[in-house]
Amino acid sequence: MTAVATDLLPRVRDFIAGDRPMLIGGEWVWAESGRTFETIDPATARPITSVAHGDAADVDRAVRAARQAFDDGPWSRMKPNERERLIWRVGDLLTERAAEFGQLEALDNGKAATIATAVDTAWSADIFRYNAGLATKITGSTVNVSMPFVPGGEFHAYTLREPVGVCGLIVPWNFPLLMAAFKLAPALAAGNTVILKPAEQTPLTALLLGEIFTEAGFPPGVVNIVTGYGEAGAALAAHEDVDKIAFTGSTEVGKKIVEAAKGNLKKVSLELGGKSPNIVFADADFEKAVAGSVAAWMFNHGQCCVAGTRLYVERPIFDDFTAAVAEAASQAKIGPGLDPATELGPLVSQEQFDRVSGYLSAGLADGARALTGGKRWGDEGFFIEPTVFVDVEPSFSIVQEEIFGPVVAALPFDADTGVAAAANDSIYGLAAGIWTQDLSKAHKTARQIKAGSVWVNQYNGFDTAMPFGGYKQSGWGRELGGAAIDLYTQTKAVNVAL
Repeated sequence: MTAVATDLLPRVRDFIAGDRPMLIGGEWVWAESGRTFETIDPATARPITSVAHGDAADVDRAVRAARQAFDDGPWSRMKPNERERLIWRVGDLLTERAAEFGQLEALDNGKAATIATAVDTAWSADIFRYNAGLATKITGSTVNVSMPFVPGGEFHAYTLREPVGVCGLIVPWNFPLLMAAFKLAPALAAGNTVILKPAEQTPLTALLLGEIFTEAGFPPGVVNIVTGYGEAGAALAAHEDVDKIAFTGSTEVGKKIVEAAKGNLKKVSLELGGKSPNIVFADADFEKAVAGSVAAWMFNHGQCCVAGTRLYVERPIFDDFTAAVAEAASQAKIGPGLDPATELGPLVSQEQFDRVSGYLSAGLADGARALTGGKRWGDEGFFIEPTVFVDVEPSFSIVQEEIFGPVVAALPFDADTGVAAAANDSIYGLAAGIWTQDLSKAHKTARQIKAGSVWVNQYNGFDTAMPFGGYKQSGWGRELGGAAIDLYTQTKAVNVAL
């Protein structure tokens, strides 16, 4: 049962030719229930292949394998430079097989294969290499203690940074491979063992990544991959022998993760939703700001947690700027991800298509006006036209709520009243963009915005070395950079009386 695609690489075609099992304890295994589920090509709404339908019993198997690998296996005794070489090898193998990952991501997620190869896969490889280097650089410190209640005593005090243990990693469907890399690389560099739970909509690149870990030589049980629906993720979050959960997804589900994790008070890090403001001042470089503002909400078909879907434009240029944004968006080439010309692919699923369509209807019903778009595109698959709304009020659902589709709401602001209050009027605080040629204005505005990432005269300005995470209900903790290691280590204080 395969999707119809004539230009797939032979290894991709072979990969989807049969049903796909899970990776547990170094073995490719089927769900204990024997069940499988289909994964769907969002460009055609037709099945690609079927994968094992893991549930709580399979999560338990994976946790036991990870626990044994952490407590008794060679992983905990492996030297940091040995872990470094293995993790670096994953990056090299991702680079070697980048085209395969790109095509598989295009089939399963709908994004353009060219983007999935050049961005998702290439950046994932970079993340593994960056964190490979960190494996040998996790340090403690010595402390000059006073010990005032032990006069005359001498002491040697120091701290150790140790791995947390068994980590459950739950990743979303919008960047399946990349979000797995965000979590796997630092968790493994710190010396943990892991269970990866990919989204049910996009399990395929996670399973191909499992082949990479096996080929790289990771010991059995260090990396386990369980495919399934929410029940599997819930079982992982609640499991008493899991020491840490890292989750990327919606704020609504993130709150459920926190609730499930409280049983053994496991450590939790969360990268959640966003409704990011993108601010354009009248003195901005007009053409660069237009191009950047379009990319801010159309990248990855708008299925991006940092998408700049609240576009604040200073009033003197509002009409001209929004018209230019709408014109540029309307020129995007829409099509399936395997078409090299595609700039805007389908949404990931029927459920997401229905969700975004509902917001389009709600925006129009509230009185918003679409400068372009506002409806589905074509009659096959889950395609939505890029949509620019004006004549909106801050209270509209299209302004307040995360849509996760190629939809932007534009609002004017005045120089004398400023923009920070409006930009911060959200339960989220993940990212923001600022466009201005006034350096002082840029820095002042960046300080006023309550968001974990602020990009000036650019958007989506990510780098592996820069920490990433949110304020408010956009999450807990910081991924990427050296800060990511903090999520997967704990500090031990040692004080020795001499």
